[in-house]
Amino acid sequence: MNNREKLKDKQRIVVKVGTSSLIHKATGNINLFRLEKLVRVLTDLHNSGKDVILVSSGAIGVGFKALGLENRPTSLPMKQACSAVGQGQLMMIYQKLFAEYNQGSAQILITKETMLNDERRYNAKNTFEELLKLGVIPIVNENDTVSTEEIEFGDNDTLSAVVTAVVQGDLLILLTDIDGLYTDDPHKNPLAKLISEVPVLDEKIGRMAKGAVTKVGTGGMETKIAAANIVTDAGADMVIVNSNNLNNVNKVVAGEEIGTLFLAHKRPDFDFKKYLTERPYFKA
Repeated sequence: MNNREKLKDKQRIVVKVGTSSLIHKATGNINLFRLEKLVRVLTDLHNSGKDVILVSSGAIGVGFKALGLENRPTSLPMKQACSAVGQGQLMMIYQKLFAEYNQGSAQILITKETMLNDERRYNAKNTFEELLKLGVIPIVNENDTVSTEEIEFGDNDTLSAVVTAVVQGDLLILLTDIDGLYTDDPHKNPLAKLISEVPVLDEKIGRMAKGAVTKVGTGGMETKIAAANIVTDAGADMVIVNSNNLNNVNKVVAGEEIGTLFLAHKRPDFDFKKYLTERPYFKA
């Protein structure tokens, strides 16, 4: 059995979707067709017997459109205000869509401070466990309304990696606007090649990430490599795959060779507090 086929046996799966995958680029309004498709795919994945957790961006984007603002806010207070408006609206849409398929869902808002505090992290893990036992799909976002620059994750790639580590997930799927990790920026270099599998993260991979940056919401390819470092050290695989076709989630779990697969190799000394404070992106 090759590494792709082993993905079929993954039981606890975290899926991260970014803002750009949820909105119409021309207007900034929410893309209900894609959101509905995502909900259908995740519900079906859950129906197959998998534990499913969704890490979803989009609260600030939904909020600033709802408030009638022309441009995405840049100041922290305005971002927090937009998030306060948008998070409720986004969850209302998610819960309505999940309910159409008789699938329970729940909102979990997390701060970096929560994950750094042992007791709070333990409580968060217990909440995830109980929800999953009840057959509910948790929908996670950073709690932007209370985060400050000192205690924020800053991007949901990192958040999804930390969630995967906390719940002891088997697989993290990052849905983005590019097919995976390339040897160079495919938008600028036609000779750039997609890397199908990354056995070990090293400085060479880091240089590729910097050279193949794709700006997606608040993250880029470099943040995805940082997420891969956390996830693989925690003992889970990670796949970067294009969100243009949300059926790619099914293809990943079916073991098809799509996107870029980062292989797990759990470190016995894994401590994700260190990753959130020192952010060591690459293997020692």
